[in-house]
Amino acid sequence: MIRAFIAILLPEPLLEQLARIQQMLERQIPPGSVRWVKPEGIHLTLKFLGDTPEERIPTIRAALSAVARAAVPCTFTVGDLGCFPSLRRPRVLWVGVQEPLGRLTALQAAVERAMASLGYPPEGRGFSPHLTLGRVKDSASPRDVARVGEVVASGSVGTLGEVQAESFALIQSILRPTGAEYVPLAEFRLGPA
Repeated sequence: MIRAFIAILLPEPLLEQLARIQQMLERQIPPGSVRWVKPEGIHLTLKFLGDTPEERIPTIRAALSAVARAAVPCTFTVGDLGCFPSLRRPRVLWVGVQEPLGRLTALQAAVERAMASLGYPPEGRGFSPHLTLGRVKDSASPRDVARVGEVVASGSVGTLGEVQAESFALIQSILRPTGAEYVPLAEFRLGPA
């Protein structure tokens, strides 16, 4: 079994900006209340597959190749800070993603349909594109959790830039004591070959 997901990988300059935002937030948030994502591992998730038998990977790759050929490259803007489920009850700290033409949403929906046809249940909630910066630890006190929400609410990062999404990847997530390590298994270019 391998733990797998499908995502758009981000350019290095953006990852560096996201690392600076994490550092800015970390200075203001109570120590030890958030588990930060390694900056080099930040990505735009299209679909989390979870534990997947290795022998299914070729079938998944074939389905994703078909999705990619039918998709259109897009440009999305990265900016703004937020929390899921809300600033009052922060669990996930994120930077937002906007793509007004709907191409990113269409790509995610096509990935979702292709994976559903292979037995991966569709996500229960709608697609809300974001880049996860960190997760509030279960051990954080209610006071620290409230402070996390306050810091995010008062923080402003503006627009960080645009990303040209011309491909997406099937990625293996290897859980290690130091955090997840991501290994791309296949990359899929958007549009006809």
